[in-house]
Amino acid sequence: MRQKIYFFDLLRCVAAIAVVVIHVLGPYREQLGSIANTDWAIAIGFNSASRWAVPVFIMITGALMLTDKREFVLDYYLKRRLGKVLVPFLVWSVFYAWLSGVSLSGFDGGLAWHTLLELPFHETYYHLGFFYYFIPLYFVIPFFRWAVQCADRTAVIAFTALWLGITTLFLFKIDGPWSQQLVLYSGYLLLGYCLFHYQWPARRWLIGLGIVMLVATAYNVISASFAADEYTVGRWLSYKTVNTALIAAMVFTLCQRYGEGLKGKAQQSIGFISRYSLGVYLLHPLFLWPVRAFDLYWGSPLLMIPFWTVVCGGLALASSYLLAKYKLTAWLVP
Repeated sequence: MRQKIYFFDLLRCVAAIAVVVIHVLGPYREQLGSIANTDWAIAIGFNSASRWAVPVFIMITGALMLTDKREFVLDYYLKRRLGKVLVPFLVWSVFYAWLSGVSLSGFDGGLAWHTLLELPFHETYYHLGFFYYFIPLYFVIPFFRWAVQCADRTAVIAFTALWLGITTLFLFKIDGPWSQQLVLYSGYLLLGYCLFHYQWPARRWLIGLGIVMLVATAYNVISASFAADEYTVGRWLSYKTVNTALIAAMVFTLCQRYGEGLKGKAQQSIGFISRYSLGVYLLHPLFLWPVRAFDLYWGSPLLMIPFWTVVCGGLALASSYLLAKYKLTAWLVP
C-alpha cells in the first residue's frame, strides 16, 4: 500500500471548486456592454484566475502514475485505470446528450439525437470536453512512466522545460507540429511528476511567476476585450499555454507546501470533497442548468459567482456521495 499523501486531496478539492467557478460564470463572458464594465471585469477576473483547474487534474495524474514503481500489468491498467474513467464518461455523455435537448420550450429529441451521434467527435455537454484530451493521455502514460524510470533527473527536467517552451510558442500563436493537442496536454503529466518528485521548478520562482501570469492573463483578456468591444481572449485562457501552466504549477506547489500540514476536521473535510471530486465535476452542470436557463444571476458577479458555486457544487457533492453509497451506482462517480 502506498502512503497517503494529503496534499493531493487539497489539490483535487481546490481544482473541483475552480471548475465549478468557470462554468458558473459562463454567461457573463458574452455580456460585455450589457452589464456594468466593472461587473464584467470581475467575472472575467474570476475566469482568468480559475483556468489552472483542468491542468491540475492532469498534473495529479502524472505525479501519481509516473512515480508508481509497481510492475506494469496491461490488463489491470486497462480495466482499473482507463476503464474506471472511460465507462462513466460514456454513460454520462449519453445522459447529457439527452439533457441537451431539454429547454424551457420543451424537449427537442432531434437535437438530443444529433448531439449523441456527435459523441465520437465532440462532447455532448460543455464540461465533458475535458475527457476528450484526458482519456488519450492514458495511452501516453505507460511510455512516460518507462521513460522517467530510465532517464536521470537532468533529462526529465530538460524535456519538461522544452515543453514549457512549446507552450510559450503556442501562446503567441507560433504554430507547428508541436501544437498538437496530445503534445500540449501530455506535458502536464511531466510537470506534475517534476513538481512532486524533484520539487522543480522551485517554489520561490513559481510563486512569483504564477502571480505575474495571473495578472498578465486577466489584463490581456480584459484590455483586449474592451478595445475590441467584444469578448476576446486570444490564447490567454487556453489550458495549453505557458501562463496557464505556470499558474497551475504555482497552485500545485502551494498545496504541496501546506496540504500536508492540515489536521483534524480540515483534513477530513478536504478529504471528503477530494473523494467525490470527479463526481462534482460530472454532476454540477445538472444543478447549474436551471440557474442558466432561468438567468438566476440577480446581483453582482462578486456575489453570484461564489453563491452559485457553493450551491451547485454542494448539491453535486451531496449527489455524488449518495451515488457512491450504493454498489449499483458507485461506478458512476469513481
